[in-house]
Amino acid sequence: MSIPSNHSEVEHVKIASRYLRGTLADSLRNRLTGALNPDDTHLIKFHGSYQQADRDLDSERKRQKLEPLFSFMMRVRVPGGVCSASQWARMSELSDRFGNGTLKLTTRQAFQLHGVLKRNLAATVQGFDEVLLDSIAGCGDVNRNVMCNTNPHESPLHEQIVGVAQEISRHLTPRTTAYREIWIDGGGDLQETTEAVDDEPIYGHTYLPRKFKIALALPPYNDTDIYANDLGLIAIEEDGKLLGFNVAVGGGLGMTFGMNETYPRLADLIGFVAVDDVVDVCEKIVTIQRDWGNRENRKFSRVKYTLDRVGLPAFVAELHQRLGYALAEAKPFRFTSSSDAFGWAPGLSGRSNLTLFIEGGRILDRPGYGVKSALAEIATFHTGDFRLTGNQNLIVGNIEEGHRLRVQEILEKHGAAPKAEQLTALRRDALACVALNTCSQAFAEAERYLPSLLDKLDTVIRAHGLAEDSILIRMTGCPNGCARPYLGEIGLVGKAPGRYNLYLGASHHGDRLNKLYREMLDEDGILRELTPLLAAYATEREAGESFGDFVVRTGVVKATVAGLDFHA
Repeated sequence: MSIPSNHSEVEHVKIASRYLRGTLADSLRNRLTGALNPDDTHLIKFHGSYQQADRDLDSERKRQKLEPLFSFMMRVRVPGGVCSASQWARMSELSDRFGNGTLKLTTRQAFQLHGVLKRNLAATVQGFDEVLLDSIAGCGDVNRNVMCNTNPHESPLHEQIVGVAQEISRHLTPRTTAYREIWIDGGGDLQETTEAVDDEPIYGHTYLPRKFKIALALPPYNDTDIYANDLGLIAIEEDGKLLGFNVAVGGGLGMTFGMNETYPRLADLIGFVAVDDVVDVCEKIVTIQRDWGNRENRKFSRVKYTLDRVGLPAFVAELHQRLGYALAEAKPFRFTSSSDAFGWAPGLSGRSNLTLFIEGGRILDRPGYGVKSALAEIATFHTGDFRLTGNQNLIVGNIEEGHRLRVQEILEKHGAAPKAEQLTALRRDALACVALNTCSQAFAEAERYLPSLLDKLDTVIRAHGLAEDSILIRMTGCPNGCARPYLGEIGLVGKAPGRYNLYLGASHHGDRLNKLYREMLDEDGILRELTPLLAAYATEREAGESFGDFVVRTGVVKATVAGLDFHA
């Protein structure tokens, strides 16, 4: 199969890959370098991994005339955010055996292992495959991990909605057998041929133009940031029964500095679908993007740009034609929070749930704080589950009544007992991407820096009596938006080492973007700008008014709902 010559390099790599095989097997066998063949760096993303290098060591290694210290980030899917105790235990073990000793909980409810060397990739995949986890479609131009609201104690409908998320994930998982051939079966005898060796009924030979993200939420909670996704599904219940989902399309937060043609965008609500039809609606929307998305320039290849190029009415009309019917009118709903509720909470059938604050989503041990060891010990007897939240926190779910005291004692023994009430709400709700030292896209720090910035901001927050006021702050090391900074009431986006663009004014409920307020601020500049605004908020806000609404109402920034207005 040939593709137009003006299509991007990645499109040519995909079509020549024989359904994601490429020369990955050869790359893995090459012991002369810690890196992959150049084309395979694109293909391995579909298998759930990014080739990275330790940027902290770049200068020294160049001085010694060594290649960069290459390693791999592995992203393991957790559809709906729910994993078993045995799966948690295995991921924790693999992070010690093959990773850097830490486990990252992502803003899309997936696991990330960092620092995996090329020679250990296959053993790592085989390790989590044994407990029925996988990394296929963890990255790449396919549907990614499907997110879902993770508050099991809130409603008996929760498990049903998680089941829908998992069903969507299964249906949209790539069919290629390359994943098992390369990682599970050890590479096998892969034929160097361009003939078709698989069938991808949904994705075709070249998969999607770019990544595709789906999230589900159960109002009143929007902890999955529905509107930031290519496809958002808002659960609608009536008298305790799940009727179906409101459908929103066209969200996505990445952009490129200096290119105002790129912008974050929130999804548009287009209708309602019954439970039995939701998987088919997801498939049809994916296939429209497959056929209509921009394959010439990857900066304009997300669904949001397809929608703004062809127009929402044309997109919806095409969806109705492919479905053979029209979506029903969207049903009323209301979001009131995008935060997690921390601490112990009653669950169903006499069980309990415990939500733990995990700073930056990083599961680790350090002096005086051994949350990684504590959770590994809990996993040895816990009969419930572990639930990753969209806010990088963790729920130890469905804890037996007889295990509750034991869980609490283990956490206390390791210095990891719940102390969220001692933290400011600003810190509890903070999000940060990995950024430096491993992400090649990062211009500045995020996860490693945000806690120290919050130490200083907490002083301001407490001085003005705002310790319990939830203000969403999000930091990323680049404008790609992995920690959803453009939905932060305070958004900080790295532009150079130690310098950040400051964005203000997003909605606390995730249905309004923020706006650029100041550029290239260092830490002193960030504090100088935010301190008077927080002081004014403490004394001049209206009853129940969020910080994002306050800065819009008082004219600090203009409200931004449409992505095309983001740079205005």
